[in-house]
Amino acid sequence: MSAEIVQFLGQAGPYLTAALGAYGAGVLTRAENSAVDATANAGRRLLQAVWRRRDAQGRAELEAAVGDAVAEPDDADAAAALRQQIKRALRDDAELLRELTALLPAGGGVSVTASGERSVAAGGDIGVAITGDIRTERP
Repeated sequence: MSAEIVQFLGQAGPYLTAALGAYGAGVLTRAENSAVDATANAGRRLLQAVWRRRDAQGRAELEAAVGDAVAEPDDADAAAALRQQIKRALRDDAELLRELTALLPAGGGVSVTASGERSVAAGGDIGVAITGDIRTERP
């Protein structure tokens, strides 16, 4: 699997999760809802684009994975099965990755770089970062 696919799935994850929560199993066929936030609508567009590009068997497999992920939102295996369906679609259709990447809102990804000895990097507010470098003087 290419690094581009892995990176895309990392960026798309929050959008997909929001779409499943907002639209449920109907995410593949429902029209955009103005009452739903932009994150969920972006995820809906991503899933629908994958669904449209699949053949009948691929659509059925994606629908089943979406249904499982909606039925058990806290099940890591169900989420992984859905990601696997998306990966399969991306491997089978090189143009699809470009199409889906264009659907993500600009600046949707976070890039964090840590450089230097014992540096810390985080993609958001993590509270306190303890590196173990605190030394206490003993009398």
